[in-house]
Amino acid sequence: MTAQTDTQGSVTTVYKVSGMSCGHCEGAVSGEISEIPGVTSVRAVAASGEVTVVSEAPLDEKAVRAAVDEAGFELVGEA
Repeated sequence: MTAQTDTQGSVTTVYKVSGMSCGHCEGAVSGEISEIPGVTSVRAVAASGEVTVVSEAPLDEKAVRAAVDEAGFELVGEA
C-alpha cells in the first residue's frame, strides 16, 4: 500500500493497473478516475502500469476499481 498524506492535507495513492499499453490507455484510465469525487489529480503511466492519484481524502478502492473497469482495464491493487 502506497498512500501518503501530503502537507496540504491531500492523499497520494499509487495503484497498479494491468492492460495499459499507450497514451490512449493512460487517458482513458485517467479520465475515469478523475470523475471520482475528491480526486484532484491523476497521472497514469502505461510503461509501468502505475496510476498516481491525488485526492482530498483516501479513496474507496471499490470506486477506483469501478472506474478502472469502466475504462476497460483491471485494477491489480495499490502499488
